[in-house]
Amino acid sequence: MKLLNQSMTYLSVSILAIVTLWATVFYFNMLSEIKSSIDEGLENHKRVIIKNAQQDHTILTKNYFDESFFTIEQIDKNQALGIKDLYLDTFLNMQDADDDAPEAEPVRMLITAFELDNAYYKLKVANSMVEEDDLMQELLYDIIWLYICLIVAIIFINNLVLKKLWTPFYNLLHQLKDYRLGKTKNLPQVQTNTKEFTDLQNAVNTLLQHTVATYEQQKKFIGNASHELQTPLAIVTNKLELLLEDGNLQQTQAENIAEVMAIIERLVRLNKSLLLLTKIENKQFLEHKIISLNKIVNNSIQDYQDIANFKEVSFRYTEHDDLGVKMDPALANVIVSNLFKNAIFHNYDGGTIAIDIAKNSLTISNTSNTEKLDGKLIFNRFYKPNHNTKGTGLGLAIVKAISDLYGFKISYQYTNNRHSFKINFPPTA
Repeated sequence: MKLLNQSMTYLSVSILAIVTLWATVFYFNMLSEIKSSIDEGLENHKRVIIKNAQQDHTILTKNYFDESFFTIEQIDKNQALGIKDLYLDTFLNMQDADDDAPEAEPVRMLITAFELDNAYYKLKVANSMVEEDDLMQELLYDIIWLYICLIVAIIFINNLVLKKLWTPFYNLLHQLKDYRLGKTKNLPQVQTNTKEFTDLQNAVNTLLQHTVATYEQQKKFIGNASHELQTPLAIVTNKLELLLEDGNLQQTQAENIAEVMAIIERLVRLNKSLLLLTKIENKQFLEHKIISLNKIVNNSIQDYQDIANFKEVSFRYTEHDDLGVKMDPALANVIVSNLFKNAIFHNYDGGTIAIDIAKNSLTISNTSNTEKLDGKLIFNRFYKPNHNTKGTGLGLAIVKAISDLYGFKISYQYTNNRHSFKINFPPTA
C-alpha cells in the first residue's frame, strides 16, 4: 500500500474514533442541558400552581393528568415532610386526538410537596421532553454528514497538497529503481526545498558512490584474478604435457604427472566456477532480452549427446509450450548446461534423462543409484553427498544464484528413484 493511502487510512480511522467520542460527549452534554432547562420550567410551573391553588381551592382536587400536566393529592404531614423535590424521567399515557387508545409519551416530572391552610399536598408536575431516540437519530445523521465532509476534505487535501509535497520522494524512488550499477552514469537528483528529502538524497547518493567504488574494485579484482590464475595454471599444464611426451619417464612418474594434471584441470574448473559465481552475485551480466529456452535446450541436447552416448544415457524431451524467458543469454546457457551435466554425471550407465518444458517451467530429471538428497543443502556451495565425486560442487549453486538473480523459483524432488529439478519462471509480457 502506498504511503499516501496508508496515511489516508490512518486519518480516516482516527477521525472516525474522534468524531464518535465527540458525538457521545456532545449527546450527553446536550441532554443534560435540555433536562436542566426543563427542570427550571418545572420549578417555575410549580410556583405558579401553588399560587393559583391559594386563590382557587378547586385546583387541589385535580388528581389526573390532562393538558395542564399536573396532579395534586392530599397527604398527611409525615409523608409531606419525607418528600423532597425529585426530578425524574418517566412516561405518561397521553390521549391522542385521532385515536381512542392512550399513547405513552416521555416526560420530565417534578414530584414535590407543599402546605396550604394547615393541609399537606403532593404535587406532580410534568413537561413533555424531546424523545431520546429522535435526538439520537438526528445527531447520528449529523455526525455521519460531518464525517463524510471531513473525509472528502482529507481526500482533497491528500491528493492535491500532500501528493505534491511527496512528489520529490517518488521521483527519487523512481530513479533508484532504474539505477543500475556499472550502467547508469548519473546519480539520482531531485529538486526540492524539503530538508528531509534533501538529507535522504544526500545519504542515498553517498551510499551509491561507495557501492559504485566497491563494485569497480571487485570488477577489477575479478578480471585480474581471472588472468593471474588462469595463466600460471595453463603454463603448468603445458609443462606437464611436455613431460608426458618425454619418453624417458617411468610408468609411475607418468601416472603421478597425469594425476597432477587432473587436479590442475579440476582447479581450473573450480576457479572458473567461483569467478562466474562472483560475477553473478555482483550482477555483472547486464544484457536482458527475451530468449527461447526451447532453443537452448535443443542445442544443449546436441552438445551433450556424445557424452550421453558414451555413458549410454538416453534423452526424453517433451515440449508442451514455447518458453520465453527475459534474462542474459549467457546465463540461460549456464543454467541449462549445469543441469544437463549434473543429470549426466550423476546418472548410471543405461539411465535416462527426461526434459520437460511447460508454459512457465523447465523440469530436468534423471535416474540415479543415489538416495534422496537433502533439499536444504543441495544448492549450497561445495555440497557433495558423495565425497568420491570429482565435481566442483558448484554447479547447482550457480543455478541457484542465477535463479535468485532473476527471481526464478528452483525446487528439488525425489520420486521413483529419479532426481528432479524444476525451475518456475515468471510470465513474460
